[in-house]
Amino acid sequence: MSDRDAIVETITRLFWHTDHHRWTEVEAVFADRVRLDYTSLQGGEPATLSPGQIVGGWREHFATVPAHQHLVANHLVAVDDGGQGATATAQFIATHQFEDRSWTLGGDYEFRLRRVDDGPWSIEAMTMTAVWQQPGPVPTTPAAA
Repeated sequence: MSDRDAIVETITRLFWHTDHHRWTEVEAVFADRVRLDYTSLQGGEPATLSPGQIVGGWREHFATVPAHQHLVANHLVAVDDGGQGATATAQFIATHQFEDRSWTLGGDYEFRLRRVDDGPWSIEAMTMTAVWQQPGPVPTTPAAA
């Protein structure tokens, strides 16, 4: 598998496993520390968290969302650092179905990934930039995807 394909696979695994609440697999795509930036939607400051902290926040958030789906496409990948680092961007649409309404968010993600000793690619930073949402703002939750 090419580096580009392996990186897109890592990003796809992140969202697939999140949508299916496969939290151990979600943790596995992250580096030991991850810079997570959802400030375009939630304000505040980016946070550097462990995979367990990220999954803990997402698990709590998605327990209140009966159904959700993240569609991520249009990946652009650039490998650097002698094949050990990479930056990837992608566009997304995330639909969240609550008991009494739905909320859809669209925008862009930027990922920074790292590979150690020819192992799998790990996400070490992700920035979500919200571009649009319907029907409008939803209450913020910590580190929600």
